[in-house]
Amino acid sequence: MKKLVIYFAMCSFLLLFSACKQEIAVLKVNDPAPDFSLIDMKGKTRTLSELKGKVVFINFWATWCPPCIKELPSMQSLYNKLKGEDFEMLALLNNDTMDKAFTFANRNGIDIPILDDSQNKVGIKYSLTGLPETYIIDKQGIVGEKFIGPAEWDSPENIKMIQKYIDQE
Repeated sequence: MKKLVIYFAMCSFLLLFSACKQEIAVLKVNDPAPDFSLIDMKGKTRTLSELKGKVVFINFWATWCPPCIKELPSMQSLYNKLKGEDFEMLALLNNDTMDKAFTFANRNGIDIPILDDSQNKVGIKYSLTGLPETYIIDKQGIVGEKFIGPAEWDSPENIKMIQKYIDQE
């Protein structure tokens, strides 16, 4: 547990330091989600604005982040339960290499779309403070929820929370 706290503190410090070098506004719940275009592991460009009308689960993570690795199975479970509805999940690899993510995903049966934010450009737009960090974007493109740290995404409470956004018109 002590190692996880140290890792989380280090991750937070590094991301906060990189964000502080640039002037940015802090992204909050009820703000419009900043648009972005990133390449996924299959070489396809994914653009957030093209997903308008869907609830979008955005998770920033890295292969070197133990809390990120711990929450990925629950993210995969949530993705399996909700894909096909008005829902999309995007795992943005932050400050890491896509080769490592590809190896990790293949070894662990992860088929969530993984996008390359290795340069932290989207992380800065989202006022990232550490890893993992998750945003729920509503169908209108507004930040509905922001979570710092790992979660059990396939818990009944989290499924109900996300379903609430899916059920909104």
